[in-house]
Amino acid sequence: MNKNLLEIKNLKKVFVSDNKKKIEIFKDASFLLKPGELVALTGPSGSGKSTLLNMLAMFDQPTSGNIKILGKNFNTFSENEKNEVRQSKISMIFQNNNLLSDFTAVENVLLPLLIKGEELSTSKSKAQNMLKIVNLSNRENHFPSELSGGEQQRVAIARSLISNSDIILADEPTGNLDYKTSVEIFSYFLKLKKLKKGIVFATHNRELANKADYKLRIYNGNIKRISAEK
Repeated sequence: MNKNLLEIKNLKKVFVSDNKKKIEIFKDASFLLKPGELVALTGPSGSGKSTLLNMLAMFDQPTSGNIKILGKNFNTFSENEKNEVRQSKISMIFQNNNLLSDFTAVENVLLPLLIKGEELSTSKSKAQNMLKIVNLSNRENHFPSELSGGEQQRVAIARSLISNSDIILADEPTGNLDYKTSVEIFSYFLKLKKLKKGIVFATHNRELANKADYKLRIYNGNIKRISAEK
């Protein structure tokens, strides 16, 4: 495995508004993500946390600067290569979990494997095992509307685990959850850390941020590494 999962150097992102006004989100951002690191992405609302995660997942392009994923500059990736990397190396967990409402829990979890071309029977067996890991074996045939917010988020985490991705990107994954459920969800990030995954999670929750290995604070277009307050 490459020494660094992500290498971000001199990243700049500028949006142009409808009235042609330039809005600079990032000026000169740089940081590294290594295997087994659990990193909290912090900053005020509108500072660019979601924008950064979208760029790391290759859904958005930086204005300038370099993003290397597993040692390769993603600016050189074709669209097919981006899709392949997202399917096998990067998993995203969203605040609103993005589960498919017409699919059961187990069907939502196995979907990434079907997209990669695995057989249904094999995919289902793996999905059932993933749901067991997140303590949802008894809910595998329930639809998202029949699950609590915490259960839905655990399904999303199982979906991210099943692809065996090296990089987990989470955008406010506990934002809609109560304190107890938030702590429970965070415990699964600790399990991913032990598996040598690299996890970056955006959060406004100071307590959870301080349980990370360190924090990346976005402020005024820059990123500063800050030690977590253990």
